[in-house]
Amino acid sequence: MKLYWSLTSPYVRKVMACAITREIDGRITLVPTNPHLSTPDLLTDNPLSKVPTLLTDDGLALFDSPVICEYLDSLGDAPPMFPPSGAARWRALKLQAMGDGILDAAVGRRMEQAKPEEAARTAWMERQQAAIGRALAMLETDLPGHAADIGSLSIGCALGYLDFRFAAEPWRDACPALAAWFAGFSATPGLMRTIPKDAS
Repeated sequence: MKLYWSLTSPYVRKVMACAITREIDGRITLVPTNPHLSTPDLLTDNPLSKVPTLLTDDGLALFDSPVICEYLDSLGDAPPMFPPSGAARWRALKLQAMGDGILDAAVGRRMEQAKPEEAARTAWMERQQAAIGRALAMLETDLPGHAADIGSLSIGCALGYLDFRFAAEPWRDACPALAAWFAGFSATPGLMRTIPKDAS
């Protein structure tokens, strides 16, 4: 398999955390990619010019982290990250959507930070920040589980991105229970081995 990959993308981190959890990361060739440059190879496999994009062994191009993670969950012999049915499945998918929503808001804010300040842009950024705050407040009263399923991994990657890109906006004081959960869950191999190290 081939993964179009960016070192600091939290969506790529989520995919790699899943691959490590499934113990299949050794089957993936990483292709360093800057999606903003829209290279011909990336555009051939993903017209949206986004990472992560996974090219399977059968030549199928998959994109968007939820799709890639579910595909990876179909490989290997490790316990599934996506519960097969029932309440556990819906809760895991809900937490994945919440983690991805936090990332969408945080990544959007980061992309806008370097632009000139204007009223509409400022209001949009404040709306994204408020959405993140509400999501964290909900998680504080309804913590993810300790098993490395798709929901908990998604939340872990989202919290890691807040630490990485918005360290000047600490969230732990308002969410001590969530902070304690994250401190323990961060030792999960999928998160421990994918900590972003380049702040560019």
